[in-house]
Amino acid sequence: MKPILKWAGGKSSLINDIKKYIPPDIYNRKYHEPFLGGGALFFEVEPIKGTINDINNRLMNFYKIVKERPEELIKEASKYQKYSTNTEIYYELRDEYNKDNISDIESAALLLYLNKTAYNGLYRVNSQNIFNVPIGKYKNPTIVNKKRIRDASLILKNIEILHTDFTYILDKADEGDFCYFDPPYYQPEANKFKDYSQNGFNYDDHKRLCETCVKLTEKKVFFILSNSNNPTIKNMYKKENFEVIEVDNKWMISCNASSREKITEILVHNTSSID
Repeated sequence: MKPILKWAGGKSSLINDIKKYIPPDIYNRKYHEPFLGGGALFFEVEPIKGTINDINNRLMNFYKIVKERPEELIKEASKYQKYSTNTEIYYELRDEYNKDNISDIESAALLLYLNKTAYNGLYRVNSQNIFNVPIGKYKNPTIVNKKRIRDASLILKNIEILHTDFTYILDKADEGDFCYFDPPYYQPEANKFKDYSQNGFNYDDHKRLCETCVKLTEKKVFFILSNSNNPTIKNMYKKENFEVIEVDNKWMISCNASSREKITEILVHNTSSID
């Protein structure tokens, strides 16, 4: 199925490239995705067991609500459809979302509303962890896709939902499992959108991630990783003898499809080196 949420850096356009390196018997393996975001690959694969994780606690609360309380989410979020193009209400609801004392179901419903009405579906926070994306320009966006929420709830039924550092995978992944890593891209030279979380994701984090991939390979855990086509990152993984493939994509933040920037990214994997 397709994802429920739009997500900056989502992998919908690269799914066919990524699937070339996924073990063919993926449905017999546990699937893990430590940087879930919109979960384009996760929902494409529709795994029956495994884990999903993201440092964004409100995002993971959203998926827990989808999993456990889909009908409540549909009911609560549907109330916001009438405000889908109302600028004044948008900013009032954005302020409401940023409060600390709202319920889990209200937080999930507001996240869905903001995702469908904010500029290009961006999720961006400042240093105080305040969501600050302006309203987008939409004629009549659909807030609630009932079928997609219900289908996602079924897919998530046997999936463990976490909110922690990506290194949890060293304890959760067993020999033969499959992991997909889609971290915030390493782009120190470019002024690109990358404020997915309050604390960001820096070079040391990318180095820790590479070390994690080495340890997973020692455990005979399969992985595929996406990242920017940056020499620092490429060399980091090539030194560990991982295969690095360049793939073409488009920078998807621009609201004008015709002006979206063509870019080259990399896929890193160990799937051909594990027996």
